[in-house]
Amino acid sequence: MTQSMLRILLLCALVSGTILPAAAQTPTDFFTRGNEFYRAGQYDRAAAEYENILKRGYVSAEVYFNLGNAYYRENRLGLAILAYERAARLAPGDADIRHNLRLLSLKTVDRIEPVPELFLVQWIRSVAALTTPATALVVFLGGWGILFLSLAALYLVARPAIVRTVRWTALAGLLVGAVGGCLVGLQRLQDTSRDEAIVTASVVTAKSSPDEHSVDAFVIHEGLKVNSTDAVGDWVKITLPDGKVGWVRAEECQRI
Repeated sequence: MTQSMLRILLLCALVSGTILPAAAQTPTDFFTRGNEFYRAGQYDRAAAEYENILKRGYVSAEVYFNLGNAYYRENRLGLAILAYERAARLAPGDADIRHNLRLLSLKTVDRIEPVPELFLVQWIRSVAALTTPATALVVFLGGWGILFLSLAALYLVARPAIVRTVRWTALAGLLVGAVGGCLVGLQRLQDTSRDEAIVTASVVTAKSSPDEHSVDAFVIHEGLKVNSTDAVGDWVKITLPDGKVGWVRAEECQRI
């Protein structure tokens, strides 16, 4: 084998040795490395590792929570709130996430009184918050499963005492399935009716129309939660909690 051929084989081995380990990295590797960077005070590098997990399609409340912590340490208030809000969507009952959101809300500049919601909307939100979407789905499927098994058992059981028990079990399954179905429907309705976004730019001047030369509508600041209702080109239509409507650049806010 010639000397030049040996050099080519050595180069190929070195290239494959550097590429394959990088390609074989798992979300756990990124998460562990991000935690190490965070403990070392390298918050920008920690955030980059957590973002790498999300870019690969792996989503969890823990990743978003740690990402929010890293952005908060970097004093990037809007991105921190965005990460915490996304974590709260995945784990609505997590006390630590809610605590951090309340803490960061005190650091935002804007104090806007929201328009009072209709009673029906408040009721939907309160009922939907009683459980997570996954739990509601389990209740729905479990209830209907009990119902169908009970109905099947009626054809196999002949003793009157057992038949009565099976009938009550079927009724209970029907009720549980109906409650679970209502919870699933309410949560689905809530998710489809709220297109919330977080302002991530430090200061934003909203326009009255999707045009840079249009009249200024209002000024808002980093971390404010708004509703994103429409989009035209690079512009997004937002609605403030008090009902004011304006247009901002798409890069100035991100949907939760």
